Amino acid sequence: MIKHLFLFFLLCFSSILIAQNKKFTRQDSLRGSITKERVWWNLLHYDLQVKIDAENKYISGSNTVRYEVLKNHQVLQIDLQDPMQIISITQNKQNLNYKKEGNAYFIELLEKQKIGDINALIIAFQGKPKEAKNPPWDGGFTWKRISNLDENSSKTQKNKNIISNFIANSNQGIGASIWWPCKDNPYDEPDNGINIKVTPPKGLMAVSNGRLKKVTENHDGTKTYHWEVKNPINSYAVNVNIANYEHFSEIYNGENGNLDCDYYVLPKHLKKAKLQFQQVPKMLEAFEYWFGPYPFYKDSFKLVEVPYLGMEHQSSITYGNGFENGYLKKDLSGTGWGLKFDFIIIHESGHEWFANNITNKDVADMWIHEGFTTYSEVLYVDYHFGKKAGNEYLIGYRKKVKNDRPIIGEYKVNYQGSNDIYIKGAAMIHTIRQIVNDDDKFRNMLRGLNKDFYHKNVSSDQIEKYISNYSGYDLSAFFDQYLRTIKIPKLEYRISAKQIKYRFGNTVKGFQIPVKVYINNVEKWIHPTTRWQEIQTTSKSTIRIDDNFYIYLSK
Repeated sequence: MIKHLFLFFLLCFSSILIAQNKKFTRQDSLRGSITKERVWWNLLHYDLQVKIDAENKYISGSNTVRYEVLKNHQVLQIDLQDPMQIISITQNKQNLNYKKEGNAYFIELLEKQKIGDINALIIAFQGKPKEAKNPPWDGGFTWKRISNLDENSSKTQKNKNIISNFIANSNQGIGASIWWPCKDNPYDEPDNGINIKVTPPKGLMAVSNGRLKKVTENHDGTKTYHWEVKNPINSYAVNVNIANYEHFSEIYNGENGNLDCDYYVLPKHLKKAKLQFQQVPKMLEAFEYWFGPYPFYKDSFKLVEVPYLGMEHQSSITYGNGFENGYLKKDLSGTGWGLKFDFIIIHESGHEWFANNITNKDVADMWIHEGFTTYSEVLYVDYHFGKKAGNEYLIGYRKKVKNDRPIIGEYKVNYQGSNDIYIKGAAMIHTIRQIVNDDDKFRNMLRGLNKDFYHKNVSSDQIEKYISNYSGYDLSAFFDQYLRTIKIPKLEYRISAKQIKYRFGNTVKGFQIPVKVYINNVEKWIHPTTRWQEIQTTSKSTIRIDDNFYIYLSK
């Protein structure tokens, strides 16, 4: 997702020091590790019911957690963050005891948990969820009161103005347990999806993930919207959006047949949305070409307007980019190509393949989500405007890499690496593309990743080995260099009358990749290592590296 970008540009030296010297607590371990109270059960399904009280900024409901027993154990961990509270937990109509340790609840099960059994818990909860002060960078719920009129409304219309609630959640970094009780660790997703039943304030619509199955009229005049997700889903992608929405739709004829595309926007933005969202079929065309079929045909595709910038909620991409191209009208690459598309539509939709289809097991490996998705912007530009345009976009973007700390974070403590996971991650992938030096092969590798890791939770190690095997190069040192250090390789060289000497410097042990260079403006592939090599020339020469490699040239 893009929630880092403004923060990315505002990071100061003091914040870097804080990140580099972070002290981890037991709460970090309880959230970030696969504890003994988590590992023994496999999550099968959630049935989440939520009632929204906008006036008091309060929610209440229940979550039925269905699971399969993998090992004999009697204590189960569920996560819910203060100030939200669990008010009861039952299994087979029996009340269960539990102990609370910070945001973790350890539930003592009465009935014997036998390997292979499928059991369920019903967890009732309520409270005022944390309010997001600066969404989506600061996670939680957003509660807004908005006008139904736009800036072009007449004076007569303004006299009939109606103020309405506009509500949504965004919680990738802080976690889904900020508002509902769940197994809040990315390694395990509900194999059979989730049912989400949302009761919004009277007169408003609730939009969530998956497909709308039915709407129930309640005795108090409210309605309950029943949404169903059939595919596995990461917990932070579970999403509730509430407003006086207008709905329109279309069908995209994709690789796996007809894909339903639904759009929910405020009435005053309907005209703009119908124009701006014409980019969705273009996005699907480009990404299905590069990555393979959209991963969630059963659950459809949605864009939903929200009162913040946007996020990659699975099958329910949230949108708040003002119906303009760029990132809030800005081109982050500084090349002009970033104004050719709507950043939020393209970037957040790219996450359907990388984050929602292929999900990291540990947030330390978040580059899998963000590096590939940032590179999806490059591939969108490449597909619609040409390879040269895509290369220029990436090279311009790359200037924002900070190299403040490694891309990979700390494992088992819910701590991701540097914000360079986005742009440096994309620059690394672009360098792999140059090494492969065959766009058909590179494309098939990306499609292979999405096919072979379809709806899987993976580690960086798995992705690294897959790419090495597919490319035909041992890239283990390459990945160590770009993911686990802040050092950018330097191609060191010395030029004499009829000779160029070269080697890699500023690298980890064993670093070597083929590099395209231009000697006297003539293309040549060389294979540097950390040892000096030489090229004989007929006269004193010049050398430069192809700009698409994320490597520095150094005398």
